[in-house]
Amino acid sequence: MIQFRPLLVALGMAVLPSAAAAASQDYPVRPVRIIVPYPPGGNADIVGRLIAQKLGERLGQQVVIDNRGGAGGLIGQDIAAKATPDGYTITLVAVSHAVNPSLYKKLPYDSRRDFVPITLAVAVPNLLVVRPSLPVKSVAELIALAKSKPGSLSYGSSGNGTSLHLAGELFKSMTGTDMVRVVYKGSALAATDVFAGRIDLMFDVITTGLANSRAGRVRALGVTSAKRATVAPDIPAISEFVPGYASTGWQGFLAPRGTPAAIVGLLDKNIQAILAMPDVRARFLKMGADPVGIGTTELAAFIDNEMTKWARVLKAAGIKAE
Repeated sequence: MIQFRPLLVALGMAVLPSAAAAASQDYPVRPVRIIVPYPPGGNADIVGRLIAQKLGERLGQQVVIDNRGGAGGLIGQDIAAKATPDGYTITLVAVSHAVNPSLYKKLPYDSRRDFVPITLAVAVPNLLVVRPSLPVKSVAELIALAKSKPGSLSYGSSGNGTSLHLAGELFKSMTGTDMVRVVYKGSALAATDVFAGRIDLMFDVITTGLANSRAGRVRALGVTSAKRATVAPDIPAISEFVPGYASTGWQGFLAPRGTPAAIVGLLDKNIQAILAMPDVRARFLKMGADPVGIGTTELAAFIDNEMTKWARVLKAAGIKAE
């Protein structure tokens, strides 16, 4: 019998890929969990829930949202990174996924190694707004005023590493301006102080900023996306005044490392199909999110670029986790 052992081992090894392939073909046979590493009610949660509903309909299985907020997304992402890589646990991440490696000295997971990209779902630009009494009506005029009075202008920001904070730091870096950052626990508090004239400007969530601009509470100067936003085509992109400027929030799906490629491909195909649905597109555009729908390879390159970009910005600004 001993002489047959190598053959049996070889046969056993040959069976493994077939078993994995069979498992992928049967997928899914039970509910799929999407870990959203943020509290309920925010943009990421809304995006996750809408796609979960549609994905469940397409897969013929329930797709549930598991909110695991806290620590800038670290808690939920750590759970996702350590989940069994069988396609039954995936995660929805935001720009903080690319920022955290530079923001924290040590993470409980490796942002590149421990995840497989699936699909980049949406891009969410922010809006540069100023108090109505500030004597500027364009991004160019704001830059000129800031340069003429270094350190005199103030901008409101939510916590370190948020898309609103990053937009402001990138603006300062690329324009060579010196503005004082005032930190708030949330964007709504910062917006209130812009209305009241206690601070000069902020980079706000686009839907909120547009509503406040149309109500006359602030003046909108530019969107932070590389091009004009679909939801506000009349407002110029900051890049029209600052070439190369782009600071867009985003949300995408990742799976734990080791998830079978066939399952990743199936999820990507279905999520992209969902993002192309007219009702889904309309819902996302209404909340200021542009459906993107790029797949695994492109998303991997995109995340790498984001990590490099924000590492440079945070290092220049001397920013670390609070």
